[in-house]
Amino acid sequence: MQKVFIDNENFLHYYFTMNENYWKNKWSKEQIKVILLEQAHNFWQLDTGIERDQLAVVERSLGSPHAVIISGLRRAGKSTLLSQMAHKLGEDNYYYLNFEDERFLDFSVDEANYLYQVLVEVFGERNIFILDEIQNVTGWERFVRRFMDMGFKFFITGSNASLLSRELGSRLTGRYLPIELFPFSFKEFTKFKNYHIPDIPPLTTLEQAKLERYLGEYLQLGGLPEPLKYPGLPLHRTLYDDVLYRDIATRYHIEEVRALKELGYYLISNPASHISFNKLKENLKLGSVNTVKNYVEYLKNSWLIFIVNVFDYSVKRQQIAPKIIYFIDTGLVNSIGFQFSPNTGRLMENLVFLGLRRNTDNIYYYAADSGYEVDFYLPETRQLIQVAQNINQTQTMEREIRALVEAMETLQLDEALVLSESSQPLLQIDNKTIKFQAISDWLLA
Repeated sequence: MQKVFIDNENFLHYYFTMNENYWKNKWSKEQIKVILLEQAHNFWQLDTGIERDQLAVVERSLGSPHAVIISGLRRAGKSTLLSQMAHKLGEDNYYYLNFEDERFLDFSVDEANYLYQVLVEVFGERNIFILDEIQNVTGWERFVRRFMDMGFKFFITGSNASLLSRELGSRLTGRYLPIELFPFSFKEFTKFKNYHIPDIPPLTTLEQAKLERYLGEYLQLGGLPEPLKYPGLPLHRTLYDDVLYRDIATRYHIEEVRALKELGYYLISNPASHISFNKLKENLKLGSVNTVKNYVEYLKNSWLIFIVNVFDYSVKRQQIAPKIIYFIDTGLVNSIGFQFSPNTGRLMENLVFLGLRRNTDNIYYYAADSGYEVDFYLPETRQLIQVAQNINQTQTMEREIRALVEAMETLQLDEALVLSESSQPLLQIDNKTIKFQAISDWLLA
C-alpha cells in the first residue's frame, strides 16, 4: 500500500489560513451586533423621498410567499423603495442586511445560520428579511430558498454590476415576483417638484402652461432621483461611468474598453434612432459583428438601453431589420450624449417609449411597405401610436397621418393615436379615427 505523507506544517498553515478567511472569525459577536445595529439604524433613517408608484405593487406582494426581487438601473432608487416598504411594515418587523457594506466582505452562505442567530439575539424573532446587494454572497440562493421553506418573506435588490434580476429569479426556481423600478415617471417628477396637478379636468390655460413647462424640465433633466436632488454635481456622468466600467467591463471581463465607450457614446448621442449591427461595426471600427451584438446586449442588460424590433409575423425579418434604441433616462442622454442642436422630437419619443415600457415589454415599431413608419405598435392591445413634436406643420402632419392610415389598413384597425405637444380635435379618414393628445396629459394618464 502506498503511504501518503502530509506536510504538517503546510497543512496547518493552510487550515488556519482558510479558517481566518471565514467572515465570523474576523469579528467578535459583539462587533457583529454593532454592524447589524448600525445598518438597521442607517436604513431606517434613510430619506424616503416621494412615494414611488411601485410601492403599491411591493405592498400587494406582501401577502404572497414569493421572494420580491426589485431590479433596475443603479441609483434609480431601489434601496429607497425598500425603505418606503420598511416604514409601512414598522421598524420592529423585519431584518435588514446590506451586503454592499465592506464589513460583510468574505461573508459565506455557510455562515447564514450563525448570522440569523445573532439577528435573533439583537432584534428578537422576525419573519421578514430585507436584503440589499445580495449578489455579493456566493450561493445566496440556498440560504434564501431554505428560509422561504420555513415561512420567511424576502425583499431583495441586486446590483447590475454582477447579477441581474433574471439571474436572481432563475436561482429561486420560479418562486419570486420581479418588480422593475424605473427613474421617476412624469407624475413622480411633478411630485418631486411639489407641483400639485389639479384633479378636475379640463386644466385652465395657466395650469396647462405650467404642466408643459414641467414637461420641458422633465425632458431635459430626466427622472433619476440624485441628479435631480443635487443638480450642481456631475452625477449623470458618475452613474454612466459606473455602468460602463463596473456593470459591464468588470462583469464581462472586457479589458479593452475603448470600443465599448465609443459604442455607448454613439448610441447615447442618437436616442430613438435606427441601428444596424453591421453598420455600427463598420462606422465605429468595432471588430466583429458579434462584438457589437454582445456590447449592445450588455448595455441592455445593465438597464441603460432598450431595443425595439420591427413588427412582423416573420421572426427572421424582425431579427434582420434595423432596431431602434431608447434610453432609460433623457437626463442621461442630455448630460452624456453629443447634440449640436436640440433633439426635442426624439427625446419626446423616448419619453413615450418609457411610458409604454413601464406597463409592457411587448413593444414594436411598424414599417409600412411604402417606407413610412409608425413609432409604436402594441400587439397585445392592438394600439398604434405616433409621436410628433409639432403637428401644426402641414408637411409633418401629412407624413404622420399617412403612415398611420397605411398601418391601420394593413392591421385592420379603426383607431390610432398621435401624441404631440398639444391636443387636437379628432380626425376621421375613411371610417378610421385618429385621436390627438398632448404628451403631458398622456404621461399622467
